[in-house]
Order: sequence, then C-alpha cells, then structure tokens
Amino acid sequence: MPLKSKQPRIAPLEPPFDAETAEALDRLGPPIALFRVWARRPELARGVADWGRYYFSRQSALTVRQRELVIDRTTALCGADYEWGLHIATFARKAGFDAAQVRSLGVGSPVDSCWDAGDRAVLQAVDELHATHDLSDGTWAALEDAVGQDGVLDLLLVCGWYHAISFTVRALRLPLEPGTARPDSP
Repeated sequence: MPLKSKQPRIAPLEPPFDAETAEALDRLGPPIALFRVWARRPELARGVADWGRYYFSRQSALTVRQRELVIDRTTALCGADYEWGLHIATFARKAGFDAAQVRSLGVGSPVDSCWDAGDRAVLQAVDELHATHDLSDGTWAALEDAVGQDGVLDLLLVCGWYHAISFTVRALRLPLEPGTARPDSP
C-alpha cells in the first residue's frame, strides 16, 4: 500500500555533518535517507552498523540470494517501498534474480513458476512468518532442507530485522531513493 505523505516525518540530516555524525555515516554505508535519519542518534547508528556488518558478511549461513529473498519479500509484504526499491536496485543482479523473479518478489507468490524448490521454501517461510508470526512443522522442515539449521536461525533474525526496518521506513515516510522503484512497478 503506497504511503500518502510525501514528506519524511523526520528529515534526514544534510551536510555538512559534525565529526560524530560523519563517523556514524561512514560506518553505515552510503548516505541514503534512512542512514541520515539514524545518524541523528550516532550511538543508534553504530549499533545498526555493527549488526548489519554481520548479516551482510560471509559469516551469515544464508547465501546472498537467500538473504535477498528474505529481505525483498519481507519488505514487499510490509509495504516498505523505500527499502524494497533499494535492495532490488543494489542486490537483484548479485542475487541472480531475473525480471519474473523480481516481479514475483514484489507482487507474486512462492508458488510462482519462476522459483525452484529451495527458493520456494525460503519464500514460503517468509510469507508464513509475516502472516502467522510462526512456522508450521512442514514449512520448518522444508526450510531446514533448503538452508540448513544455521540458515533457519539467520533467516528468522533477518526477517525480523527487516520487519523493523519496514516499520521504520514506512513510519518515517521516506520517499524512494533516486533510481529505485516500487514493488508494483512494471
């Protein structure tokens, strides 16, 4: 569901940045609007950056593809157009998504023909977590077969984290970043 307000509720910081803010932004990554809002509280930004470094590192039990399936589907289900657009623009190619898969992530279903069994297990788990806040035994078993036990744990945490991110970007009313699109865009 698109956001009605066009103006962010908390304005992202604009340069020039003081030293503490600049350090926080350096840790977070590119100075996108969300990071410039978090940088209003540098201690918060540092904590987010440290968490993000783990989940975007090689230490995660999920592959880049699996991680992006979780993030893209979660943000689409939550109506977080800002975050969905960023991830599709930045990671869709790295994750190996084709146009049909990108469309399915945004407005489709885990049973769409573009998904193999492993991708389908990840997407079914994300959809079920979103709808019920739990996983059935069958979904758990299929997911564990697809990503392993450590991957299941990482998926649960990443999915929960991106629910929090989705709540944040929606409530802040952040507009799309340049060069990004909404999940329902062709």
